[in-house]
Amino acid sequence: MRASLASLGLGALTLTPAFAPDVTEYTASTSNNSNTVAAVGEGGTIVSVTVNDEPHTSGTAAIWDPGENVVKITVEAGASRRVYVVTVTKRED
Repeated sequence: MRASLASLGLGALTLTPAFAPDVTEYTASTSNNSNTVAAVGEGGTIVSVTVNDEPHTSGTAAIWDPGENVVKITVEAGASRRVYVVTVTKRED
């Protein structure tokens, strides 16, 4: 089993580039105060999420600070590990 995400979403935000399991770095932009982070691992993988270095639960809303916010999704499958990073920039409108 490989450490990989089956899906990744942040509410209605558009990830750049579009999600692909083998791509590990993304950006997104928003003016919202929060968006739901949804990360699903392939098979029986274990997924952990942090937002700005704070533990976060997949499926719940992340609160964005103005400027750059770093979302790290760590996927583990046995001895295999992969980290996905999404940099979300919150604009002040």
